[in-house]
Amino acid sequence: MFSSRALGRAKVAAAVAATALVLSACGSSDEAGSTPAATTTAGATTASDAVTVDGSPESSETAGATGGETTGGSQAAGEPGIVTITVTEADGCVASPDTVPAGPITFNVTNVDAAGVTEVEVVSEQRIRGERENLAPGFDASFSVKLDGGSYEVYCPGATTERQPFTVTGEAAVTTGNIADLLQQATVDYAAYIDDQTGFLVDATKPLVAAIKAGNLEEAQKAYATARVFYERIEPVAESFGDLDPAIDLRIGDVEAGVEWTGFHPIEKALFEGKTTKGLDKLADKLMADILDLQARAKELGANTSADTKGADRYKPDEVANGAVGLLAEVQQSKISGEEEAYSRIDLLDFEANVEGSTQAFAVLRPALDEIDPELAKNISTKFDTLQALLATHKDPKQIGGYTLFPDLSDKDLKALADALAAVAEPLAKISGKIATA
Repeated sequence: MFSSRALGRAKVAAAVAATALVLSACGSSDEAGSTPAATTTAGATTASDAVTVDGSPESSETAGATGGETTGGSQAAGEPGIVTITVTEADGCVASPDTVPAGPITFNVTNVDAAGVTEVEVVSEQRIRGERENLAPGFDASFSVKLDGGSYEVYCPGATTERQPFTVTGEAAVTTGNIADLLQQATVDYAAYIDDQTGFLVDATKPLVAAIKAGNLEEAQKAYATARVFYERIEPVAESFGDLDPAIDLRIGDVEAGVEWTGFHPIEKALFEGKTTKGLDKLADKLMADILDLQARAKELGANTSADTKGADRYKPDEVANGAVGLLAEVQQSKISGEEEAYSRIDLLDFEANVEGSTQAFAVLRPALDEIDPELAKNISTKFDTLQALLATHKDPKQIGGYTLFPDLSDKDLKALADALAAVAEPLAKISGKIATA
């Protein structure tokens, strides 16, 4: 994907190799049912420069979440192209209407009083087609997507009724072009996903910096957990920039002598082990600057990819596939062992975010994979569903990050998670080769 980023490529390759070693030692788990795998973590903020799913800039009316305001177009709810999603404690997530014609659709979302819900997604199989975050009670927001005819779900994690079927009528767009065209579109779609996540990351890091400078320990701890999600989802992209990932995400055991320790983890150590925000202002400012740098570099890659600029650094299909594998290797290397979040112990939150990022990378490649090897694509999809369903059993809204803390996981829990992870990683590791030879 990033032809001039040799260091990042080497890290991903090493991670994929590490997964292969782990797979040789791990058996596959029995499938205990499945749920759609597109899940995200609550408590995040909305990207300030949001885009529609087809990659076009979103209007200022629909970008972002605002407390107490109604956003969106002038059409009344219920008309074709306008859908109202209301989230309440009593009824959960309700879309009205739940059937609309194919084409551009604006979703106006209001969280009335559901304290456990902070996000809404429109999901097609495992792919998130549109989403909004930071939807605490009393907040509303809008987002627009262009949907073909078919069956979807409106998904509100944490709601009384989390999932509601949603139907788009009309002729589904017929896939045209050859596999190369499908793979190019996959890279464009992945670029849009990364741009969304880096936007969310920027917005989530700002409250962390503000809480540190205000000396508010509790808010800083919460904001730390929120920001981690968005970084972990896009870790292969961050790693492709050899200087940025060590500056943002290096653990203390990996810091070389004479090198300053910066990024998330020294902040984590102070907030959760030291129970203080003192002395963190400089670290917080550098983290913010590095994340803004990451966003800018990712946008450049995305722009080159969307323009199909020949010879420019851009996303490439086989490396999107390797990135999906690399994210699962990250889980095997540090999350399943509890090494990643050594002070906050929110490793399972990072685990879920890595899986989410891997799922989305696979999902953008799915149309091409359905042409190349449909049975392999179906198998991977099923294994992701099983893994996500198992992760969901460890949700704990009382904890920072919303998942069971690592020390509270039993050996049985960890083995089940490792087995489910290995069951996905084994077939997923095949897709880069399939793509490269297609």
